[in-house]
Amino acid sequence: MAKALTKSQIAASLADTVGISKKQAVQTIEALVGLAYKGAKNSFTIPGLGKLVLVNRKARMGRNPATGEQIKIPAKRVVKFRVAKAAKDAILGSK
Repeated sequence: MAKALTKSQIAASLADTVGISKKQAVQTIEALVGLAYKGAKNSFTIPGLGKLVLVNRKARMGRNPATGEQIKIPAKRVVKFRVAKAAKDAILGSK
């Protein structure tokens, strides 16, 4: 299985594709990530890629895998990424 690209590899590829310096590409990536962190509370969409959303999970009963004892898992908020249909079609191919 191939390894995931590092931040510097992504920045270098972006710089070559767009025709900017690697430093500008890193700044662009960091700005996009900063926007995503700030906007995730209201949902943050990257067109063609997907959407960051906050989801409220209900409290539930779980099981400790080591002992089999039932435990109560409290309610909490989690961040989810919903992949856009265009990204799914591009990666998996349309049916």
